[in-house]
Amino acid sequence: MNEIKPLLSIRELNKSYGDLHVLKNIALEVMPGEVVAIIGASGSGKSTFLRCLNVMEMPQSCFMDFGDFCFDFREGARAQPDAVQLQQLRTQIGMVFQSYHLWPHMTVLENVIEAPMRVKKMSRKVAIAEADELLTRVGMLAKRDSYPAKLSGGQQQRVAIARALAMKPKLMLFDEATSALDPELVGEVLSLIATLANDGMTMLLVTHEIAFAREVSNRVLFFDQGVIAEDGPPQDVLAKPKSPRLQQFLRRILHEDITASRESAQ
Repeated sequence: MNEIKPLLSIRELNKSYGDLHVLKNIALEVMPGEVVAIIGASGSGKSTFLRCLNVMEMPQSCFMDFGDFCFDFREGARAQPDAVQLQQLRTQIGMVFQSYHLWPHMTVLENVIEAPMRVKKMSRKVAIAEADELLTRVGMLAKRDSYPAKLSGGQQQRVAIARALAMKPKLMLFDEATSALDPELVGEVLSLIATLANDGMTMLLVTHEIAFAREVSNRVLFFDQGVIAEDGPPQDVLAKPKSPRLQQFLRRILHEDITASRESAQ
């Protein structure tokens, strides 16, 4: 039998800003189809970690194996990626941000077809056909000719997800994709992400939605001061946290969720 290999393998990932050491020797393997939730306090390195994975931030050091890519990000290393390889890598790792980052001067359809046409040189006819399928999938086909300013936050985030999926990535990264949404809009985006998970999409998601992480993820990482402090199935990490730091974090997050629910009910 052929052994299933990790889709993503990271070793010795370090990222600093001046004297601030944000990520400290991170090591991680992600299997195809795995959904990994990433939790932790603000400033623990979660978002920086995702941005290093699709090389929006260049790490000081990192050994990365992803699909057919094998990179060594240390300065002067022979396997350090060049500009063309970095662009190819980014086409295979989709990312959805806290803010939607849709182009305001483009319609929903134009937002979705721009990258496939410009980067993958896809014909406009094929790009539109595939975009319509994606917009149907995310429930936004009726808004294909609308501009972002005419959409709700939840609708804009669904378009942002469709735009990322249009590149047919092997891995999707979600950086607190619901944190900028009004509470009543959070559910529609989480439902879409859950559908992608059920469809077998490999995903890493930074989230404060603990209940969602428990239900959707195969695995939970707890980031603390730039390291992965706990790593395991959600039933272990979230229900039986080992470290006092994670116990304290979960108590605070769950208290905030209860308070927010009470306020929205009033």
